[in-house]
Amino acid sequence: MPNDDIQATWHYHEATAHSAQSVRADRHYLDWANRPLLFKIYSELDPISLPRDWPASNVAAFSAICPAAQPVTETGALNLRTLASILFHAAGVTRRRSYPGGEIYFRAAACTGALYEIELYIVCGQLPDLGAGVYHFDPADFALRKLRDGDLRYVVAHSTANHPAVSHAPMTIVCTGTYWRNAWKYQARTYRHFFWDNGTLLANLLATAAALRLPSRLVMGFVDESVNQLLGLEALREVAISLVTLGQGNEMFPAPSIQLPALEYRIAPYSKTEVDYPLMRETHEASCLLSSPEVEEWRGRPPSILEQAPSGRPVDLKVVPEPDLPQDPIEKVILRRGSTRQFAQVPIRFEQLSMILVHATRGIPADFLEPFGTRLNELYLIVNAVEGLPAGAYYLRRDRPCLELLKEGRFREQAGHLGLDQSLPADASVAIFFLADLKPILERFGNRGYRAAQIEAGMIVGKIYLGAYALRLGATGLTFYDNEVTDFFSPHAAGKSAIFLTAVGVPNKRAFQVV
Repeated sequence: MPNDDIQATWHYHEATAHSAQSVRADRHYLDWANRPLLFKIYSELDPISLPRDWPASNVAAFSAICPAAQPVTETGALNLRTLASILFHAAGVTRRRSYPGGEIYFRAAACTGALYEIELYIVCGQLPDLGAGVYHFDPADFALRKLRDGDLRYVVAHSTANHPAVSHAPMTIVCTGTYWRNAWKYQARTYRHFFWDNGTLLANLLATAAALRLPSRLVMGFVDESVNQLLGLEALREVAISLVTLGQGNEMFPAPSIQLPALEYRIAPYSKTEVDYPLMRETHEASCLLSSPEVEEWRGRPPSILEQAPSGRPVDLKVVPEPDLPQDPIEKVILRRGSTRQFAQVPIRFEQLSMILVHATRGIPADFLEPFGTRLNELYLIVNAVEGLPAGAYYLRRDRPCLELLKEGRFREQAGHLGLDQSLPADASVAIFFLADLKPILERFGNRGYRAAQIEAGMIVGKIYLGAYALRLGATGLTFYDNEVTDFFSPHAAGKSAIFLTAVGVPNKRAFQVV
């Protein structure tokens, strides 16, 4: 089975690693005349407009992003209005800005290069105001388009070896990645970006669902080809990368053996020409699961995560009581969110950093993170300016909310250098690096473990975004010099791989203000 040949992942990871030398040697340039369209447009399908009078949840952001803080005791209603709220706050166009050359669309979730390569599809049974079928979500006109008619949830359920969450869900949202839309700028490194960008989107989606009392769960174990065929994807250009269940019912779905007809809808071209980067496609194919038994066996591999023995001075995070947390609703915080373009070199409070870290890392409901609270990624911090916390390099323990001081000192210059020689991590109050020990992850999950580690990092970063903006701070995701990140945090981080980077601090100038 290709998933078990983990050399494919190691080859990709090393081939796409950034170094000062590789970045300088890269002769890639942005062909603005060939910039891809930011939306998938089915030219011949009629839109089903989504309502904009969705119900307000009135649930505070920190309660929504942290499942343990807001347990679902009574399931909310899943209908077209609640679905519209979830889609808008996960991937909708929140505002538009005109300029002489056209119009800029701002979306609810952060995305590398603002290229928005993640597409969303709905597979649902009969809802009160939406027929059973398979739909594509178009953020441009905030509408659904029906691709298939009828209740086809059993296809998704069978692809997951009848995972209980999928088999009982009234709806599953399928997230796909479109290679060229992101590769136009980031080339083969796009395959990492698939999961970062899907993760930040899913952080919004799961938080909105939790606020609406709708159970949701991330599922990464599925037969890729079955889901791709259901959606009618041309797998050389677009592939399914994650599933999210929404709601809960009592019905189990049969799995009849039928051949679905191919979909042949006309799709507007993204660009005049598209450049193929075979390495990322080959990596994706090497991490595909080929059958339901293989999915079941994959899901039965619990991660083996061992916490390192304490090696630095401990600093317990401050756990803030629920009534003392900011009370702005999650929807308002999502609309406030942006990607900070410039930080002021001023401190944030230790209490604020604690709130962000505690709520962002408490757990993700996912099929590869069992028991709940398991975490593949490890967080390392360069603290530049946090009141009550000495400047230095820190490690966030996984077994309790505690930082370990690895080395004390002022490392603004190093933070900027590690973040691809950008000023953002140097000017921020704190730069948060995600590293993972890929060796045991790949041994447990095969190549698909790489998808899991990347998407988990993206989701935690998405929660960090929401926590920061709930506190009226700023945050932004960044790329990095892979091996130099590991070297900086070694010997503690020896043997680990850099996965993602985000910076948090006080914006020098807010992009916009929600009143």
